[in-house]
Amino acid sequence: MNDLLTAAFISAFLVACIAGAVPLLLASVGETIGEQSGVLNLGIEGVMLVGAYTGYAVTIASHSVWIGMLGGAVGGIVLSLLMLVLNTLFGLNQIVIGIAMTLAGQGITSVLYQEKYAQSQPSISPDRWRIPGLSGIPAVGSSIFSASGMFWVAVLLAIVVAYLLSRTNWGLSIRAAGQKPSSLDAAGGSVMKTRSQAVLLGGFFSGLGGAYLSLISTGAFTPFMTAGVGYIAIVVTMLSRGRIWVVAAISLLYGVTQALGTALQLGGISVPTQVITMLPYLVVMVVLLIFARSVYISPVLAAPYARGAR
Repeated sequence: MNDLLTAAFISAFLVACIAGAVPLLLASVGETIGEQSGVLNLGIEGVMLVGAYTGYAVTIASHSVWIGMLGGAVGGIVLSLLMLVLNTLFGLNQIVIGIAMTLAGQGITSVLYQEKYAQSQPSISPDRWRIPGLSGIPAVGSSIFSASGMFWVAVLLAIVVAYLLSRTNWGLSIRAAGQKPSSLDAAGGSVMKTRSQAVLLGGFFSGLGGAYLSLISTGAFTPFMTAGVGYIAIVVTMLSRGRIWVVAAISLLYGVTQALGTALQLGGISVPTQVITMLPYLVVMVVLLIFARSVYISPVLAAPYARGAR
């Protein structure tokens, strides 16, 4: 057990926490924007996989993790166009579209990977930003203050979205589209435009989260690697009720439980692999049961809206 108290172990534990938390944070921020506007995207899992594969392929081609992250975000936006066109424009069922997006993302990325990279299995070396002065702090310096630059970008993006949703007219329009779209319509706003923006931003963040997972958290792509993170993002979003700080807190808790399983094994504590794999999902379920009463679902969530409707 003394091995658990070393600076090297604590540093590795913090790195694992970040690796698990950031993809969920990014996907949940994107889904928060979508659900606040009245769009329930059950296709996050597929969008994240497309982002993960696209980011992986672009990084291998460009030899730049940053360009790969941008490629992953673009991949997420492209798949999210299905939700924009089929639901926002044509009013088809969001749940059916979301399931189709997940299946499409899983199938397409799996086939493309098997065709192109299954034999060579190239790996990605993440970038590291070492902050002068702070990176020398024991344990914390070699983990948090030497993390990938995308970690800091993700934190900044979450803060920006929190501000925009709560302090700007744009955020007010997003919430109006998701709470009472007829009011936004009557005020001269466009529910279709607002929801379209939310869908594309959701795709951007989910694709970015998938790219972070493949390029930085694991350094490689494997089929179905999201393993349910997209569905957890939906639960996190419903629990947060639009509060990004709650999204960040639950994402961090998820990252801690992911890292905890590895910590127990490294500490010599015999725990079945199945329990370690199950632990993060079990914790999220417990949190959901505890705070289930505080979950609020707007009556217009997942419901299409026609201009002029009341």
